[in-house]
Amino acid sequence: MKKGLPNRSADYSAWYNELVKKTDLAENSAVRGSMIIKPYGFAIWEKMQQALDKMFKDTGHVNAYFPLLIPKSYLSKEADHVDGFAKECAVVTHYRLKNTEGEDGVIVDPDAKLEEELIIRPTSETVIWNTYKSWIQSYRDLPLLVNQWANVMRWEMRTRLFLRTAEFLWQEGHTAHATKEEAINETKQMLDVYADFAENFMAVPVIKGIKTENEKFAGAVSTFTIEALMQDGKALQAGTSHFLGQNFAKAFDVKFSDKENNLQHVWGTSWGVSTRLMGALIMAHSDDEGLVLPPKLAPIQVVIVPISKNQEELEQINERVKIIQKELKELDITVKYDDRDSLRPGFKYADWELKGVPVRISIGKRDIDNGSVEVVRRDTKEKNSYSLNNISETIAELLDNIQQNIFNSALSYRSQNITKVDHFDEFKKVLDEKGGFISAHWDGTVETEKKIKELTKATIRCIPLDNLQEEGKCVYTGNPSSQRVLFAKAY
Repeated sequence: MKKGLPNRSADYSAWYNELVKKTDLAENSAVRGSMIIKPYGFAIWEKMQQALDKMFKDTGHVNAYFPLLIPKSYLSKEADHVDGFAKECAVVTHYRLKNTEGEDGVIVDPDAKLEEELIIRPTSETVIWNTYKSWIQSYRDLPLLVNQWANVMRWEMRTRLFLRTAEFLWQEGHTAHATKEEAINETKQMLDVYADFAENFMAVPVIKGIKTENEKFAGAVSTFTIEALMQDGKALQAGTSHFLGQNFAKAFDVKFSDKENNLQHVWGTSWGVSTRLMGALIMAHSDDEGLVLPPKLAPIQVVIVPISKNQEELEQINERVKIIQKELKELDITVKYDDRDSLRPGFKYADWELKGVPVRISIGKRDIDNGSVEVVRRDTKEKNSYSLNNISETIAELLDNIQQNIFNSALSYRSQNITKVDHFDEFKKVLDEKGGFISAHWDGTVETEKKIKELTKATIRCIPLDNLQEEGKCVYTGNPSSQRVLFAKAY
């Protein structure tokens, strides 16, 4: 046990929970299932936000904001949608409390009952499509490409910080199009955006695929997904993009006049990622010493720790550090000078290692005299001495190398943990003893999918988009199958 963290291999869940708390990412709030995201955790989320927001705007999307409260009647307009979310909804029934002299102090005022109950949004399709009805009249109003950054609430029974909470932060895109083809292209484009972000910013390799009918989003025609593999062999759905067809347009009567002046229902999409990505970032890379953050998302990319015997040496170090800081900032590298005089260097090393800072520089008078500094990288813990003359360029190259190495390590782990299986006994054995993705044939029926889940707790994570057509037999029923799908236990 190091830094008070449980050993990952002994108790992965306890390791994760302690790591989130000890690194000051988040903590539980007074309301069960809700979390407080602390400044260091929110700084990572902000970097995610900034990167994704630019990617959305680069593909023509604009941001808006829609209400937190949704009339209950809206949810019932799309049958599959209400069925999918009914058990997770939090409902507002009254608008004030009433003072009493009873034991509880206050109660709901029975005279303040709302005429129509309100749902705290679990997702915003209904309120947005009700709004689009007044925004869209003509083909000239299309496509409508809108995103919002917001919070949502789903009354989860089993919660874990970042991975599954009652309230969480996310973005949700909602677009309207004149044609089916355009909407499908949008759905796939946003899936590509998510995959690009996951791999090139989070350094998390993902598999792009489509969900089965049983696993798709409630109210969608089809759901596309990116699936990632965590270090404990469980999968995590990292983002979804939904082709809604005309389902919500018909439910809310959203029509447009085409170029021939004919009225038609529009075609829709929705897509989103959430603070669950924080959980993916933690679980995909971190180790027994703490967080391992990819440089592109680390709030602090470089920390500098001074090593001095007296005030005179410290002042000399301070002057040299100012130069290093200036050079790094000019290269858009975030740097922290840890000159806290109440802590020993060894404590600082452990603290920043725990928090996953990609690069640590130690500098003393002897280093300045020698014209070099000691540099330690967080991902491999390698320690090297580099010249002070071009240290900023050296660090920039090192950060790029760390980013790529973290991705390569995760990709190697995933490659080693995709197992082809043809028999159900082997399926169960791999699932219990190895974990990871299991590539197996499935007969395409909901009944088989549900039975496998009931027996093993494994679900079909996706049908990969790059799947090869391959004749075979279903791993459970032995019925004919034309392709393999990916199963896994998941978060």
